[in-house]
Amino acid sequence: MTAAAVALTAGALTACGGTTTAGSGGASSEGGAPTELRLAIGGESEEGYDPTLGWGRYGSPLFQSTLLTRDADLELQPDLATDYEVSEDGLTWTVRIRDDVAFTDGEPLTADDVAYTFNTAAEQGGLTDVTVLEEAVATDETTVELRLERPQSTFVNRLASLGIVPEHAHGEDYAQQPVGSGPFELVSWQQGQQLVVERNEDYYGEQPDFERVTFVFTDEDGSLAAARAGEVDMAAVPAALATQQVPGMRLEAIDSVDNRGVMFPTVPEGAVAGSGNEQVGNDVTADLAIRRAVNTAVDRAALVEGVLEGFGSPASGPADAAPWGNPSAAVADADPQAAATMLEEAGWRDEDGDGVRERNGLRASFALLYPAEDSLRQGLALNVADMVAEAGIEVRAEGVSWEEIDRRLHTDAVLFGWGSHDPTEMYNLYHSSQAGVEYWNPGYYASDAVDAHLDTAMAATDEATATRAWQAAQLDEQGEGFTASGDAAWAWLVNLQHTYYTDECLDLGETQTEPHGHGWPVTAGITGWSWTC
Repeated sequence: MTAAAVALTAGALTACGGTTTAGSGGASSEGGAPTELRLAIGGESEEGYDPTLGWGRYGSPLFQSTLLTRDADLELQPDLATDYEVSEDGLTWTVRIRDDVAFTDGEPLTADDVAYTFNTAAEQGGLTDVTVLEEAVATDETTVELRLERPQSTFVNRLASLGIVPEHAHGEDYAQQPVGSGPFELVSWQQGQQLVVERNEDYYGEQPDFERVTFVFTDEDGSLAAARAGEVDMAAVPAALATQQVPGMRLEAIDSVDNRGVMFPTVPEGAVAGSGNEQVGNDVTADLAIRRAVNTAVDRAALVEGVLEGFGSPASGPADAAPWGNPSAAVADADPQAAATMLEEAGWRDEDGDGVRERNGLRASFALLYPAEDSLRQGLALNVADMVAEAGIEVRAEGVSWEEIDRRLHTDAVLFGWGSHDPTEMYNLYHSSQAGVEYWNPGYYASDAVDAHLDTAMAATDEATATRAWQAAQLDEQGEGFTASGDAAWAWLVNLQHTYYTDECLDLGETQTEPHGHGWPVTAGITGWSWTC
């Protein structure tokens, strides 16, 4: 760090009661290494920090422990659980837990708390989906049975994402004042400004090197400015801002399954009644030739270089980097001429010479919505519009509010972002039973073959069978599937790398492939972070 940066950081932290003697990380030990970190990585949870409502589903819950955790290779490892087993019929998951764990209020964590957490999450119907749970029962202090209504192969992901809360302290204000058994405990939360956490000195796992972490909530430009001023040790920035040099910091580009893609309404207008005054369907995108042509005309490599500044990779589906992704479904290089031929053969022709094809009086034109405040999605939408114009399709990119997207997401194409360590997301995006359920399957896509593969994957009692079925749903041996060479229900565009300016003295250890950017996915390995200068 420059001297000026150190001085700015020292002033900011002294105002918070810290004593800074070296580095930009805040309060320091006698040896000079900082004991405090300041992070501008977004992720403030509007709902608070209650796992039963969804906190932690996109990364470590930080304040709470989970039964299992994922290592840098995304392999499941024990955390609270010492082991678990699944009955032959897949309906009973028996989990044994550690007997040496306490919550930060000193009360022991027992199987009763585990059962309470799962039952409460199921009853509340929060964003962590445990609706398949019939009941959770503690059979003794260290054993809990999770009894399911039907087999679900992906239920193991709930063991790795649902933070355990204390039954005795889970009140109405829990989301703002969480009590847990994780590596950190909450000190204060000034909504919209910052959140301060301290190391849990009684944590049973690897103790973090840092006694205190402050999460500073700023916008993208503010995060970069804070990094330049030396006021933070890490700043998350979008790819468009990740090409600059920041003195004293290096750029960490971390692979993710965080993706962006175009969702198409796949049924004709008026085919299905929507909720309220909404209607469902779009006569243009309901045509398979249109959807395949868009997938064929888009130059995904150019999007990575031009919009993501090289921080990403072309996307073929919602799970390219995951073990359940299907390499055989990969999209070929862009070919606008082949896209034009597809349209010509399907009867879409430019009869009036205005550059946009028509068929039976219908123009090959549709709106592509994106959230107006998202500069990355704006860049993708505008570039997609330019790319498919060469084939004779008019895409009208529209930056609108999320309220407007909510109103139109069943009738217009939308540029969405997804990405999870859990293949349940694939089921929700493409199974016909999920059509029109919140943000799941908004295009009302339906395929008997895909439904069958997804059902097989969900009901499987072994991982290999599930993986084969997930892959078949993307593209099977008969050429059926939801990906580009099948039904082309979406045009997946890019997989992101998450980019962080990080103090050159801060070692992040082994990082894991991150999920969608909600929450704090980069902190999944925070107990292994260290200061090297």
